Formats: sequence, structure tokens, C-alpha cells
Amino acid sequence: MELTWHGHSTWHVDVDGTTFLIDPFFQNPKTELSAEDVETPDFVLLTHGHADHVADAGAFTDATVVSVPELTTYMEEDVGFESAIGMNIGGTVECGEAFVTMHRADHTNGLNTDYEYSLGMPVGFVISDKKPTQEADPDATTFYHAGDTGLMSEMKDVIGPYLEPDAAALPVGDHYTMGPTQAAIAADWLDVDHVLPMHYDSFPPIEIDTDDVVREVKATGSDAEVHVLDGDETFTLE
Repeated sequence: MELTWHGHSTWHVDVDGTTFLIDPFFQNPKTELSAEDVETPDFVLLTHGHADHVADAGAFTDATVVSVPELTTYMEEDVGFESAIGMNIGGTVECGEAFVTMHRADHTNGLNTDYEYSLGMPVGFVISDKKPTQEADPDATTFYHAGDTGLMSEMKDVIGPYLEPDAAALPVGDHYTMGPTQAAIAADWLDVDHVLPMHYDSFPPIEIDTDDVVREVKATGSDAEVHVLDGDETFTLE
């Protein structure tokens, strides 16, 4: 599984040739790409409707958009997507060679338009090359994109023990999401091998020292390795 970070919360994920773009927002200082530089993926996954997560979704309307039904409806009616999978929290859908499970995120939601409906609850996604079951599969490779979230007990009680992510992209910028301390606790609760910091340095309120993330993860006693990626850098999860 190849995980490419394009800054902020924007990730390109390749699972055996099935491609995903999560929260496309290329107006951030970590990437040298614009939306037009990026090949259209098979699926666009949206965690919620804030502009710094959906601003460039309209460049990829040939893909299938995946999110909560309220947000996929907006993406079809107002943005122009012709294919959508509206799913909800706790559900798993098969997307090409991968399985996508939705989990909630502790955050707010909204969009600065005249759209008359709620955009639903903010979420995160667990992407795996195997369908999640109660029987642990040592051959599965699983990535958790936590979305914009605070620390949640579900990370310890549900996502970690049952969905078993190997790597987690966690927001660390503080102010609007978890900061380094709570993200480190999340990594420990999730029992992941790899931590991929995201949602930081895009705007002044979320500028941090990423050394704090490394130090805080170590302080929990976790064996997780923190990978501070450069913008547009790829991490291979095996």
C-alpha cells in the first residue's frame, strides 16, 4: 500500500492498483502540486465539508465520491460528481481492491454555501486490502485516516482492537484538532506501528514543531515510529 501525503489532510492511497484521494486541498504550503497536476483517482474520500478538505474536490468529478450521504448528495448536485457511494458510520464498502470502513471523528462540519441540508457528521476512514472481521488477519495491510478529530475513546475500544490499523495519519496541529500530546495518546491507543502526522503548518494557528510529536509518542511508551513526511512524499506500508 502506497501512501502519499500532499500536505494538510490530503492523501493519495494506492491499494493494489485501486487509487484513492482523501480530502483534496492543494492550496497548502507543503505541496508543489495543483489539483490539475494530479491524475484522477478511482475514488475521492471526503471526511467532512470544511473548505480545507473539499476545496479541490471539483477537479476530480470523474471519480466516485465516498462520504456520508449528506455530503455525497451535495457533491452530486452542486459539484458535479456523477458517481457516489453514500455510506455511514460503522459501515464497510468494497472499493476496487480495497475495503473502506467509516468511523466518526470528533469535530464540527459545515460549508459556506446556501446548501439547505446538513452535511452530516465528520468521519475518518480505515482502508484495508482485506475485509475487516473479528478474526485477526496477519496478512492484512490497513491504514487509518483519522480526519479532523480530537482524542476519542473509540480509538482504544473499537478502531485499534477490531480494525487493527498498521499506520495512522493523525492530525497534530492543535487548535482545531488534536495536538502532539493527544495525537500521541491516540497512537498508543490504536497500537499502530507507524504514525504519519498531518493537518499542521497550513495556517498560523496550526504551526507546530514536529519534534514534539516524536517526543510525545515516545513518552507514551509506544513502539510506533513517527514518519514526518515532506510534501508529496510517499510512504510504503507493507
